[in-house]
Amino acid sequence: MEEDKDLKNTVVYIEDEIQKSYLDYSMSVIVGRALPDARDGLKPVHRRILFAMSENGMSYMRPFKKSARIVGEVLGKYHPHGDSSVYYAMVRMGQDFNTRYLLIDGQGNYGSVDGDSPASMRYTEARMARLSSEMVADLDKNTVNFRDNFDETLQEPVVLPSKIPNLLLNGSSGIAVGMATNIPPHNLTEVINATIAYIDNRESTSEELAEHVLGPDFPTGATIMGRAGIASAYSTGRGKIKIRAKARIEDLKNGAQAIIVTEIPYQVNKSSLIQQIAEHAKDKKIEGISDLRDESDRDGIRIYIEVKKNEDADIVLNKLYKFTNLQVTYGIIMLAIVNKIPKVLNLRQMIEIHVNHRVEVVTRRVQFELDKAEKRLHILEGFRIAIDNIDEVVQMIKKSKDPQDAKDKLMDRFKLSEIQSKAILDMRLQKLTGLEVTKLDEEMNFLRSEIVRFKQILGDKEEVYKIIKEELEDIRNTYSDKRRSEIVDDISEISIEDMIQDDEVFITVTNNGYVKRMTLDNYRAQSRGGKGYTGQTLNDEDFIKSITHARNLDTLLLFTNKGKVYSMKVYEIPELLRGAKGRLFSNIISLDVGERVKSIIKTRDMEQDASIFFVTRKGTVKKTKLSLFANINKSGIIAVKLRPGDDLINSFLITDEAEIFLATYKGYALRFKSSEVRSCGRSSFGVRGIALRDDDVVVAGSAVYDDSAVVLTISENGYGKKSKIAHYSTISRARKGVINMKVSNKTGNVISVEEIRKEDEVVLITSKGCVIRTSSDEISTIGRATQGVRIMKLRADEKVVDVAKVIVE
Repeated sequence: MEEDKDLKNTVVYIEDEIQKSYLDYSMSVIVGRALPDARDGLKPVHRRILFAMSENGMSYMRPFKKSARIVGEVLGKYHPHGDSSVYYAMVRMGQDFNTRYLLIDGQGNYGSVDGDSPASMRYTEARMARLSSEMVADLDKNTVNFRDNFDETLQEPVVLPSKIPNLLLNGSSGIAVGMATNIPPHNLTEVINATIAYIDNRESTSEELAEHVLGPDFPTGATIMGRAGIASAYSTGRGKIKIRAKARIEDLKNGAQAIIVTEIPYQVNKSSLIQQIAEHAKDKKIEGISDLRDESDRDGIRIYIEVKKNEDADIVLNKLYKFTNLQVTYGIIMLAIVNKIPKVLNLRQMIEIHVNHRVEVVTRRVQFELDKAEKRLHILEGFRIAIDNIDEVVQMIKKSKDPQDAKDKLMDRFKLSEIQSKAILDMRLQKLTGLEVTKLDEEMNFLRSEIVRFKQILGDKEEVYKIIKEELEDIRNTYSDKRRSEIVDDISEISIEDMIQDDEVFITVTNNGYVKRMTLDNYRAQSRGGKGYTGQTLNDEDFIKSITHARNLDTLLLFTNKGKVYSMKVYEIPELLRGAKGRLFSNIISLDVGERVKSIIKTRDMEQDASIFFVTRKGTVKKTKLSLFANINKSGIIAVKLRPGDDLINSFLITDEAEIFLATYKGYALRFKSSEVRSCGRSSFGVRGIALRDDDVVVAGSAVYDDSAVVLTISENGYGKKSKIAHYSTISRARKGVINMKVSNKTGNVISVEEIRKEDEVVLITSKGCVIRTSSDEISTIGRATQGVRIMKLRADEKVVDVAKVIVE
């Protein structure tokens, strides 16, 4: 029974043991490896490296030592982990693209911004950088606590004295268990100015201190976008900032332009960045790049990106910012160890912790100096007594049987301490010379004044702050440099639209899916009956399918034969010359296999009170609110469900007051109120709009708002006419309609019907790529049941395939 009781007492529940062990492990990682101390801004491995180098006299004024020797010292004495972890930690402190203010002065191959690894530790050398001397200064003056190393044979500092606020200067990053830190580097001058401002007014808030610290200052420079993330980080300890590469656009002799990147975001691998740009250019995700090469050298980064002729370099650059690491988001988490506890700190707390640390360091240093001065003065006072009574002292020593007897006699005769007596016995005879006696008196007077000063400092904390401030000013004067990272106000609110001129353009789409954007001045107005001229170079089997008149900042909704809709800005379509072929839609948007753009509409405001009206080839119509098509992603969304064998032939914006005018291939038309069609969701089929005759299909649909409107009808053989909408009675939907145009072999069947004004112009596109632009006023207004007049002379085997209305402002 006793054995069972003892066994019961030894039972440990596994969940309790796991929880305890995991917590112990977590705290070990958090405190002992991954997170920096808020006082000196160093993780244990960095602190041990600097301490070991300091102990071995590897200062910036001494010769370089092999890295392997340094790593061995750290491993053998203080850091019982892998040699590579120590070596790479040391290397990082010596990489000017990773560390803002170098703590290690390295010699040899220390890696590169391209991600190249440093050479093996047996090849490289190192010594402490000059700034590191400020980190370890006064380490031998009892300024910080020491603790046993891992095998309890040596002592190592718990924290370095660190005259500089290193946590802010060089930042830190690390992943612990359940938490992470990511503190950006800052400019030394700004941080010291803020620290001095805090010393002058210790009630300062983070916002007030942020007036001195403008923001992070990365070793690789680049541009910080906006100040909101910085303000959030400084007030709460957390924030997000965007870092954008610095680039300029240069004009080339051949008429093209080149983008020159001179600074890249912090911690971005340059080689991987160039590969990323090349892949996006190859996949057509970023259009317009003709050449890409790395021209970087020892003078700095230079990435050369040549832009194709007739491409807008600003647009290409903004796409590079959007799709590549030329612009990255940097998440700030200012987490550090405070009193052995991880804590997220704001700007004021970080500065306050460093200043409080320096108060303790300076106080302990002054106390150390005071103790040292008092001990020295005590010995000198014994010397003075001995010199004043030198004959008696000599005789007393001569008559003593041994040193201990002499020491005791001196103590008894002159009331000396044991330390003074021993010092007198060790005193050299040269101290008895007149010069030495004078020096002795001068040293005693100096020590007395120093002791008074030290006691004044220890008695007045403001004197300690004054010393800290003076030391900071000296460091600022010695190490200050210019800010590298530029901070741009409100740049995050600047969109690509701010850089684009809102010009009028044509967007042409061919039957094979080639699209391009052209300025309006590519076409000149011609009189009725003109032959036009070549508008686009096409393959024999291709022809112009549609043309849209828009402005660069309009939004385009692209509807496909599969009933999907894609969204893009007009300026995102490549601008090419009139004779250029264009670019495939599949290289601009993510079309599925066999998917083609069938209809395009434009809009400025996706939230306006309007609907999109759909017309299909088989006479089905549908009305859907425009707002349902906002925020379309790159993969597109369903716009309308189509029955087998049907196609979407047109879509256009309407309001509730609109009437719908449908026209068919065989020359019929139907007018009905749009209110007869109930608004429905994106994924519905719709309802019947017109009852079609045999072999007839719908070729056009438009919206009309009053009887004074005029509709323009164009046939495939180049005939056309204008008819008053009042001649078409409004009847119910799903009817057969009335005659719109008398079609014949001469006129050909109807291909387009659209409302038009007297001031407007019309552009006709033929199957051979021929384009003519003419004024609406030159086209006759006649009855609906007529053939019309010739608008455009056609060549043999040439047909009009599309018509675009140009609204003249």
